[in-house]
Amino acid sequence: MILKVCLIALISAIFLPTWTKSKSLTPRVIGGDHAFAGQIPYIAAIYKQTNDGNYFCGGALMNNQWILTSGNCVYEAVLFTIYLGTINLKDVDANSLRLATDIYVIHPDFNPDTLENDIGLIQLRIPITFTDYIKPVNQLPTYELQPNTGGLMSMGWGQTSDEDTGIEDELQFVYLLPISNDECKLFYGNQVKDSMVCVGGNFNEGFCHGDNGIPLVRYSNGPRTTHMGIASFISQNGCDTPEPSGYTRTYTYVDWIRNVTDIV
Repeated sequence: MILKVCLIALISAIFLPTWTKSKSLTPRVIGGDHAFAGQIPYIAAIYKQTNDGNYFCGGALMNNQWILTSGNCVYEAVLFTIYLGTINLKDVDANSLRLATDIYVIHPDFNPDTLENDIGLIQLRIPITFTDYIKPVNQLPTYELQPNTGGLMSMGWGQTSDEDTGIEDELQFVYLLPISNDECKLFYGNQVKDSMVCVGGNFNEGFCHGDNGIPLVRYSNGPRTTHMGIASFISQNGCDTPEPSGYTRTYTYVDWIRNVTDIV
């Protein structure tokens, strides 16, 4: 079964909207390691407020004013509180920024039921200044992500197991490998579209509740980073399963991103 990528309510309840079709999808950092200060300077912690409640998700800083995340993360938002430059949500330090904005753009064809076109952009109210702890992803992809491509990392503050509900204080990261969409369809059927990509770890590594919108980033030529995907779904069987998790393919939406922003 495929569960829609869930968001964690800050009042500690977990909302798990499901697809009513055959399978289900949702995100996690399971089997990951703790990040150190400045290691992942582009990660954004996003607290989303809607008319119905407060939720947590993640995103990636792409330049001095735009954050790339999922459509689900911005859907029906009225206000965002965003943290940049931090690895610990409980002990925010002098290296971090706390920002508020209500400006976002969601893909016009985003479907909250099927998770097609699950991509959105948040605009900061004023441009920020980069530091050693706050830097953008280096580039958008110029090529389609292929199965078994190495050098891919994802990160977030989501659950680290099905039993441990709630977001984590410490930022976690994990290395993953993409699989073919044909292989992913063995788990989730034809709900997996060409604009999606599925990934897996060595065992049950991946993302979990609270990691909606986190990036899948490829490292190459040392620390150079390319944004390859946006966390979108996992198995309804839970985070502690070996089933693949799903991302929106960034490459599919490069032209749309550039039309909305000045990201190159």
